[in-house]
Amino acid sequence: MRSRRDELGWSQEKVGVLIGIDESSARARISRYELGTHEAPVKTARQIAEALGVPLAYLYCEDEDVAKLLLALAKLKPIARKQKVSLWLSEMA
Repeated sequence: MRSRRDELGWSQEKVGVLIGIDESSARARISRYELGTHEAPVKTARQIAEALGVPLAYLYCEDEDVAKLLLALAKLKPIARKQKVSLWLSEMA
């Protein structure tokens, strides 16, 4: 989450406010989610993913390369995404 937020040049407060957290506590709440101190409820995680323009699964990736791959796939049109996934799966078999 932090890497995407940094990529966008957004503060923790901005992300929090975008998803409806009160401005006075937005930075602290987003910080806790980024540090893993607290886990965001799925509803909140969906709001964060939408605000950041990433698929929900991106927020749960433990591997940066997999997260980048998910983001790249999400940017493709559905037909192109399906073709890429089919190609990669056939190459891995």
